[in-house]
Amino acid sequence: MKSTAILQLAFAAVSYVAAAPVRRGVDPSLVPEFGIAPGTNPTGTGDCEGNKGVAIPCTCPPDRDSFIAALSANVAFGHDVNNTVVPAPFPTDNSIQSQVTRIQTAITTLQNLHGPGVGCPAAATTFLAQIAALQAQPEISSTPAAAAATSSAAGAAGAAVGADPAGAGVITASATSASQAPNPTANSVAPTFDVSLVPEFGVIAGSQPDGTGNCKGANGVLIPCSCPPDRAAFIDSLSGNVAAGHDINNPGVGAAFPTDNSLASQITRFQTVISSMQNLHGAGVGCPAAATTWSSQLAALIAQQASEPGK
Repeated sequence: MKSTAILQLAFAAVSYVAAAPVRRGVDPSLVPEFGIAPGTNPTGTGDCEGNKGVAIPCTCPPDRDSFIAALSANVAFGHDVNNTVVPAPFPTDNSIQSQVTRIQTAITTLQNLHGPGVGCPAAATTFLAQIAALQAQPEISSTPAAAAATSSAAGAAGAAVGADPAGAGVITASATSASQAPNPTANSVAPTFDVSLVPEFGVIAGSQPDGTGNCKGANGVLIPCSCPPDRAAFIDSLSGNVAAGHDINNPGVGAAFPTDNSLASQITRFQTVISSMQNLHGAGVGCPAAATTWSSQLAALIAQQASEPGK
């Protein structure tokens, strides 16, 4: 009898475990394709060709399955596991805004794949072109009057920025008004923080040009020769983000900038300046972290924090 009872209890326990809800990852069909194959046209120095010929690490983009696993973890957590100030929304409906949001989350997951600001650049995919194509489509409104108003406003904005009638190549989220051109100082405000808290880039723009638009960044990584930007212009852009509480060009990305000297605050400031740099001209359009020495400085701070007693 005792054996029978034990077996019944064990069966009940197994049944309960089997019936327990399992958190599933994101639907892979909702994750955009990279559109780029890793290892394309290698230069022999670790760089390969990404979207529009931009130099990217030959290891980028990553394996799709491992990327979806990282994305799923971020979405389940509600923010980027490796860069916790970056939220990770992933709506599943088919509206244009939800599709754009999913791709933006895929971009930030890619950029922070191995740590804060350490991953693959957006140029390792065609994600930005996919966003532009989506945002060039008119959003279908349930109210005809609202749709007409939206269409009228979009048309006026397009005329203001010199867009063609079809809006081809125009990211409409950045063209909703003439004042929102892709300019790092367009949304700038006077800094509300001590600008000495903004770390120096540590890299000089235009270093060792290779003749194809690429120059040397941190650790010899190829970066656009226009990176890093002018420091004053960057601080203007950063100030606008901090005042708004999020990245103006990528609203899903927070822009916290605590001013005390704790390790946590220093780490947060570095995370914010890195995301501001990466989204300088639009969502995922800016300068890579390798245009600065910030990733190594951030890594040193994180290692120091981890070594503190009780951490």
